[in-house]
Amino acid sequence: MSSPAQFRSHESVSVRDSPRTAALNLSGSREEFAQARDFTHRTLDCWSLHHCSDDAVTVVTELAANAVLHALPHASADELRVRLRLTLRGSHLMCAVTDPSDSLPVYPHTGDALLEHGRGLHIVEALSEHWGWTRRCPVGKTVWAMLPTRRQP
Repeated sequence: MSSPAQFRSHESVSVRDSPRTAALNLSGSREEFAQARDFTHRTLDCWSLHHCSDDAVTVVTELAANAVLHALPHASADELRVRLRLTLRGSHLMCAVTDPSDSLPVYPHTGDALLEHGRGLHIVEALSEHWGWTRRCPVGKTVWAMLPTRRQP
């Protein structure tokens, strides 16, 4: 099991779309979660990564839900945006969600199986080879997960 990594970055949040990168802006409505899932399926189909779709869609849904639930309620009106970015990097798919909050992702260490919330990052960790977060300047963070793209035997 991997532990979350944290890196500091002074890069801007701009993304150059390419055949190996796809991005989608979300404002937090429930309909957009379905749009994010559909976007992930379509992108992975274009990249011939059908075998990664289920895990990638689950990871994207968890990361986007965390951003919308925890970051957007505290953002100013001009910052109400979450950005989903999928990047194909060699033998890995990077799923990244950027939000306007400086609050760090919370990885709960509770054993209470009856809690309604708090399992998202456990799911991300279980499905990815690596995950972590990166601070964005001047504000915000990106939470990311790397999924293997090779076919499992």
